[in-house]
Amino acid sequence: MARDYYEVLGVSRDATADQIQQAFRTLARKYHPDVNKDPAAEDRFKEVNEAYHVLSDPDTRKRYDRFGEDFRKVPEDWEERVGAGAGGFRGAGPTGARVRYGQGFGDTSGINIEDLFADIFGGSGGFGPIPGADQEAVLELSVEEAYRGGKRQISLDGRNYGVNVPAGVIDGQRIRLAGEGGRGSGNGPAGDLYLVVRIKPDKRFRLNGRDISVDLPVSPWEAVLGTTVAIRTPGGEAKVKVPQGSSTGRQLRLRGEGMPNPHGAPGDLYAEIKIMVPAKPTARERELFEQLAADSTFDPRRGR
Repeated sequence: MARDYYEVLGVSRDATADQIQQAFRTLARKYHPDVNKDPAAEDRFKEVNEAYHVLSDPDTRKRYDRFGEDFRKVPEDWEERVGAGAGGFRGAGPTGARVRYGQGFGDTSGINIEDLFADIFGGSGGFGPIPGADQEAVLELSVEEAYRGGKRQISLDGRNYGVNVPAGVIDGQRIRLAGEGGRGSGNGPAGDLYLVVRIKPDKRFRLNGRDISVDLPVSPWEAVLGTTVAIRTPGGEAKVKVPQGSSTGRQLRLRGEGMPNPHGAPGDLYAEIKIMVPAKPTARERELFEQLAADSTFDPRRGR
């Protein structure tokens, strides 16, 4: 049996949504491959990510609580189909024993889930074809991949899929692959597979919705005198004008240069000025800085 998702996150079975989210954030920071170079960290991160996406969705968590690792085989509307209501549903299990559903997946131990569902939904129950359950998987993208979009080939559980990623997808957005989810029963249609976009942390680009922030290193004289410099964006190179008298922390807005939006206005890009000084100034540079220090009346502590 697969490892219990509550155990993966280190929370109790009655944990609140906030507790589940906090546990995920703590573990994600610890095991994300960008910060943890242990070869096993990536697998641990994927396990934590999967557990979170199951337990953070109330409906999916409910199915998981009742059917354990077989929850993906259960249609989302299974309660409506069997008329579970508040008291659950009684049906004959594969051995002829009376089994009560809706009391936690521990109660289904030793029961063949496929036979169980056949008894609930199939022939004698009169429910006819049952659609397959929808499934989810994580699709990790870099900021630049999310910006550009395009076709990608991915492999999940030994199967290959061609995915058309829309330009400008954002973290948490879902991409639907129709008919690629769980198999139906009784000639029922297959469910859908939803790829949940997770954008990987990037040292250069910081995302806030569709807005992107980047650092813009400038020299002291560029900051004082003003200049125009080239910066790298997810969509390529762009020019930004640095006004004279710019200090570290000033943000320069490039309208529409953020993440694309197929259904509306794109985000903006913010270039944040970082004044850089030479770590080892030459003799001439030191002489010029000393002359400036002697002649200037500027006091950065007073702002003038």
